[in-house]
Amino acid sequence: MVDQPFTHSIKNSPLYSEDLAPIPVEKRTWSKWNLAALWVGMAVCIPTYLLASYMMRAGLSWQAALTIIGLANLVITIPMVLNGHAGVKYGIPFPVQGRAAFGTVGIHIPSIVRAIVACGWFGVQTWIGGLAIYSIWNAATGDVGDLGLSAGKFIAFGIFWLIQIWFIWRGTESIKWLETWAAPILIIIGMLLIGWGATNAGGLSVALEQGKQLQHATAVLVPYADATTGHELRLTPLVGSDGVPKATEYRIVPRTKMDGGSDAWLPITSSTTSHAMGVEPSVNVQFRNAEGQESTILKVGASPGVPESAGFMSYLLWFTAMVGFWATMAISISDITRYASSQKDQLAGQFIGLPGTMIFYSFVGIFVTSAAVIAFRDVLIAEDAPWDPVSLVSKFSSPGVVIFAQLAMLIATLSTNIAANVIAPANAFSNLFPQKISFRVGGVIAGLIGILICPWWLLDEISGLLIFVSGLLGPVLGILLCDYFIIRKKELSVPDLFAVDGKYRFTSGFNIVAIVALVVGVFAALIGFWVEALALLYQLSWFTGFVVAFVVYWLGMRPRPQVI
Repeated sequence: MVDQPFTHSIKNSPLYSEDLAPIPVEKRTWSKWNLAALWVGMAVCIPTYLLASYMMRAGLSWQAALTIIGLANLVITIPMVLNGHAGVKYGIPFPVQGRAAFGTVGIHIPSIVRAIVACGWFGVQTWIGGLAIYSIWNAATGDVGDLGLSAGKFIAFGIFWLIQIWFIWRGTESIKWLETWAAPILIIIGMLLIGWGATNAGGLSVALEQGKQLQHATAVLVPYADATTGHELRLTPLVGSDGVPKATEYRIVPRTKMDGGSDAWLPITSSTTSHAMGVEPSVNVQFRNAEGQESTILKVGASPGVPESAGFMSYLLWFTAMVGFWATMAISISDITRYASSQKDQLAGQFIGLPGTMIFYSFVGIFVTSAAVIAFRDVLIAEDAPWDPVSLVSKFSSPGVVIFAQLAMLIATLSTNIAANVIAPANAFSNLFPQKISFRVGGVIAGLIGILICPWWLLDEISGLLIFVSGLLGPVLGILLCDYFIIRKKELSVPDLFAVDGKYRFTSGFNIVAIVALVVGVFAALIGFWVEALALLYQLSWFTGFVVAFVVYWLGMRPRPQVI
């Protein structure tokens, strides 16, 4: 590790502040267990819980889903550790590290984009945390609560926002304390969930065997095999552990009577039931059991044939998506590794904390949902399986269970949001005006932007947008790694990183090669969106952008040893 002294002129530089300055070696105290705990706190969140469900509903087995999640997180941990090397060695955050590649001004482009993505997620997660507080209040008071927006929900949102601001204002040591305490609690909660599932489903293997049903759609509308005009509706409702369908009847619901109507219920005679249909392009179908509990109404569109199992391309696309899940953290990981006590600690901490936690909590999501298929009699079809924790909690009537579950979600959301969505934007905003914006003020700015995006209106839409923008950050990581390891051989002049006229000023503060590599990398990642023949480049956008930007930057910087 390097601890370079600064001259008085550097400390007076407009690029310098105490929050952006290298962490002194004696204060780099985070061990591998602190870093592992940080990753447990970040990785245990509702999106992680849901990851495997997305793949299973697309036709992948639970074994394939967990394998993809495990491999993808092992893969992304490698560049994560590599990009965190500079943070450990020099004690500098991402916006300062990036000055060497993008220039003292040019770094604002990737760092602010990274910050905006984090602010968006901060707002969404804060709203989710507020809803957890709202549910706790309702469970404790016996109130039913409102389905839509209400004053109570906004008050709960504000309370959770203030809790997070308190941790931000206390600084990084309070964040370290939060993650260290949250990690074991979250692991214990995961074990308790597995214990509940095993107890209520009759064992681990029984639940996982039942979970195979969640890979398939309940209803499929396919043409007749003999090409006769019309379609056949094939129904496969969930079966219980005894092999008997949980639904005893079904009905075809006219599209003009989506409230259920009074149509005749027809018996389900086996685990696979067929119903002759006409030439209608779609059909609405509903199920119920012997107790009269009804499923949601499914709208089933005509398919060209029986759906095939997932192929290699499907696996590849999901692998790319899983790699991109933590892509933004890979860019700004130096914001965290600057506190690590050694390279060995950051290596061990990240490999212990990230892949293992992602696999574990994804498995928790799979197993608990599979167990719920057996435990809850009203879950009649795969589409109604309680994949997300909120849906699962709604199945319980005990206020104590609801309060415990919502407290668990509150801890998970808090630990994820503070570490993953505050540190990076706080440093990015501080880097804009180092002398005027401290880490604490930058964190508050991130929190305010999280409010301004109005997450209560954009909860569904913003997630897709943020994931899209996150995928475009692959080129940034490619440039950073090429610059640090290939061009500069892991050697940085820390005083020049804070000097207005130092060697990292390049052209008016911009490294043109880095900007060109970034633009070309983003273009290569996006071109497949418009050009169908290049669709694969878009589908693999994170890898495409990373590789193209890496190569372009390397080619552009090789002839320029004077700037190194």
